[in-house]
Amino acid sequence: MIDVGLFLAYILAGVCALAAIGMPLAKAFGDPQSLKKIGTGVGVVVVVFIISYVIADGTVYKEYSAGTAKMVGAGLITMYILAFLAIGGIVFTEIQKMLE
Repeated sequence: MIDVGLFLAYILAGVCALAAIGMPLAKAFGDPQSLKKIGTGVGVVVVVFIISYVIADGTVYKEYSAGTAKMVGAGLITMYILAFLAIGGIVFTEIQKMLE
């Protein structure tokens, strides 16, 4: 019985993932301006990741390869940059609201 439940859960998770990705894309194709915004956002994240990958250190400490260590470092640096930008955006917005 557990195997059947897990199998159904996997199927439902896949259907939900496809719906979560497919529905916004279907709506976006009807509005080309939204596709430009999506492309700009994805482009910015890719550029931030590339910069993070270049900055990341590939030092190996245990059983991981240098490539794995560099990818983990790049992921952490990307997260730090995006978190800093998000917090900065929130602070900027709140200060702007106070000054109005």
